[in-house]
Amino acid sequence: MKRVVVLTGAGISAESGISTFRDSGGLWEQHRVEDVASIEGWQRNAGLVQEFYNQRRKAMIEARPNEGHLQLVRLEQYYDVHIITQNVDNLHERAGSKNIIHLHGELTKACSERNHNYVVDIEGWELKHGTLAPDGGRLRPFIVWFGEAVPMIEPAIDLCEQADVLIVVGTSLNVYPAAGLIHYVPPKAKCYLVDPNAVAVQRKVTIIAEKAGTGVRKVVDELIEDATKN
Repeated sequence: MKRVVVLTGAGISAESGISTFRDSGGLWEQHRVEDVASIEGWQRNAGLVQEFYNQRRKAMIEARPNEGHLQLVRLEQYYDVHIITQNVDNLHERAGSKNIIHLHGELTKACSERNHNYVVDIEGWELKHGTLAPDGGRLRPFIVWFGEAVPMIEPAIDLCEQADVLIVVGTSLNVYPAAGLIHYVPPKAKCYLVDPNAVAVQRKVTIIAEKAGTGVRKVVDELIEDATKN
């Protein structure tokens, strides 16, 4: 069974009502990145950071997977599908996808500020400010903030190196190291880019200039047709 690697960004969740960070009207226009997505912001005002991610978590719980998420699940009947997502929501999981790497963390989890390997699940949407881990550190969002290491990048690179097909959905390919993953995909692999906006990419790709829902369906239809021919 051929391996399909899917790299997803904020664009795939936008159709579910999840606010993006970089677009006009996105979250960065409401908050300074250094205030809510850096260790310095956490140290200055942990209460603000907790509330920011509590609201993100609440919005995620109210959202539902869209057609883009569901089409990737459909593809699993014909291919070995692995999703690498820059998103911190759980919409891929709720849609039914089985193999998912979260590069930038997960809203549904928290970790100790002293030890990021101490990870717990969050029940509901609220992580109360000042909640402590057993090691005495405050529980913080399990999110990779700007300037922090991306622990899952190595497994993601390994997957890309084994890809027969790459599908990039809803990402600007501006955020590194995630944006560099496309360069690890073998030259012979088929590559698709689904995004209504122009995205600069330094390799041959088939561009589907549509939103995730309709664009992913077109790619999945084509790949299933290829699989059933062979």
